[in-house]
Amino acid sequence: MLRVALTGNVASGKSTVLELFRHWGAAITDADQFARQALAPGSAGLRHVRQRFGAGVFAADGSLDRAALRHRITANPAEREALNAIVHPEVRRLSAEREAELRQAGAPLVVHDIPLLFEVLNPSDYDVVVLVDAPAVVRRERMMKNRGLSGTEADALIAAQAPSEAKRARSTFVLDNAGGRPDLEAAARVVWRELQRRAGAV
Repeated sequence: MLRVALTGNVASGKSTVLELFRHWGAAITDADQFARQALAPGSAGLRHVRQRFGAGVFAADGSLDRAALRHRITANPAEREALNAIVHPEVRRLSAEREAELRQAGAPLVVHDIPLLFEVLNPSDYDVVVLVDAPAVVRRERMMKNRGLSGTEADALIAAQAPSEAKRARSTFVLDNAGGRPDLEAAARVVWRELQRRAGAV
């Protein structure tokens, strides 16, 4: 089974490419989904977050205030590392379980959606790395327009991830997404066909 890592810095368009790959038939593991599961109500992860970060990142009804938690870790690398230490082991476990299921089912390739691939994992563990990228100024504008963030908030999110320049050199394929969706979709389809070829699926 061909193991593909799909990554990209915030507002690069990675989620769009993921949905395209899914639509074209890719088996997917979604790190964001696993991260939500890791902090689901009643989970050990959520208990650890309360112990480490306190009541300030929880709403009055006891649910996790994700916006408050995100604000806290974005501004403080040590806090971000503390959260990663809680969440990432569980994400890796869930991802491995899902991959084993897909392998057992005979899937020719699996696309792992991993936003922080270069920051927290080893890209060399995957057969192929697909990076979705766009200039920081473009990503900043997208966050302000589409997510309603201030310039300061957008800058903080960009700064929280490693710059894409070094990631490009270590990626098998780079999908540049400075333009519109039609251009991104056309480029993604070329990469998808090559992934299928490498996996022996065409």
